[in-house]
Amino acid sequence: MKDRSLNIFVAIVSIAIPLVVIALFYLKPPQVHLNFDLKIIPAFNASINFTVSVLLVTGYIFMKKKMIPFHKYTMITAFILSALFLISYVVYHALAQETKFGGEGWIRPVYFTILISHIILAAAIVPMILFTLTRGLQSRFDKHRRIAKWTFPLWLYVSVTGVIVYLLLAPYYS
Repeated sequence: MKDRSLNIFVAIVSIAIPLVVIALFYLKPPQVHLNFDLKIIPAFNASINFTVSVLLVTGYIFMKKKMIPFHKYTMITAFILSALFLISYVVYHALAQETKFGGEGWIRPVYFTILISHIILAAAIVPMILFTLTRGLQSRFDKHRRIAKWTFPLWLYVSVTGVIVYLLLAPYYS
């Protein structure tokens, strides 16, 4: 894929994802009766985030040990799981009522600080992940390395804080 086409694709995806997520918070979920308990989806999503965190650290270790094929497949798996997370997240928020954080005292500002940083960086990390992945798959390792040194810690932060947000919000899922 040529750079211009790739840049356009990454721009469209990077804008579309946050717009869809924002829209979910303003749209009322439809009254759909499923033979499925939506309450398990947040735990499933947290499990995906935890697994992605482990894969990111594992992939980093593989890279440091020059185990390139293992690094490649570990990072592709992290990407696929992150995409699965995004789909699951959108489905959940399209169908479920909003869950409000009920914590009080010192935990409330801690929760919102983590949540806000998580949301901002989750939106910012999308194009970084896409560029890092495509540069690696295109064997453009100089560009891959240049962006990966920023992508790795931010992606790890987003996946870890996703788990933390879930753990802090879990008592309030109805």
